[in-house]
Amino acid sequence: MSVSVSASARRLGSAAAVAAALLGVTALPAAASAPYPGVSHRDAVVISAVRHDVQGRAAFSGRALNREWADVTNTSRRDVNLSGWTLSDADGHSYVFRHYRLAGGATVRVHTGEGRDTLTDLYQDRRSSVWNHDADTATLRNDRGRYVDSASWGLHHRRDVDDRHALGHRDADGRHSFGHRR
Repeated sequence: MSVSVSASARRLGSAAAVAAALLGVTALPAAASAPYPGVSHRDAVVISAVRHDVQGRAAFSGRALNREWADVTNTSRRDVNLSGWTLSDADGHSYVFRHYRLAGGATVRVHTGEGRDTLTDLYQDRRSSVWNHDADTATLRNDRGRYVDSASWGLHHRRDVDDRHALGHRDADGRHSFGHRR
């Protein structure tokens, strides 16, 4: 009798697995519109990397300032209108995105120095460094001033905001890449 029970149990288990798979396939289109499960489109735009420690004699030259930047990435498939959004540091220096739409899956690099804006590179047109080298927090806010994302580095990075980034990996160029804790 135990053989027939286990065979029946296996058949029922297989039927349940097939039913769950079919249900998952029909639910897929609704879930596929979000960048990944449990994340709204508002959370789809993140600060993905920051290069903050430009050094040397010419650290305040326009060329060196363009080597200081923050990457903003759209992790969703849909375009996001960043017009009116701000990228700021802990000291209140703020860059306002003007007439910019970030394509789905794309990254834009926001340089500190001067230059001509393109689809992949934007320039704050500043003549001095924004990101503190030892410790700072880059904060991204939407056009209504609501918190979207932040990235902190250094020993005294801010923990009073919804800091979704660990200190991250620092490469040979001094760039921090941030792992998302979601």
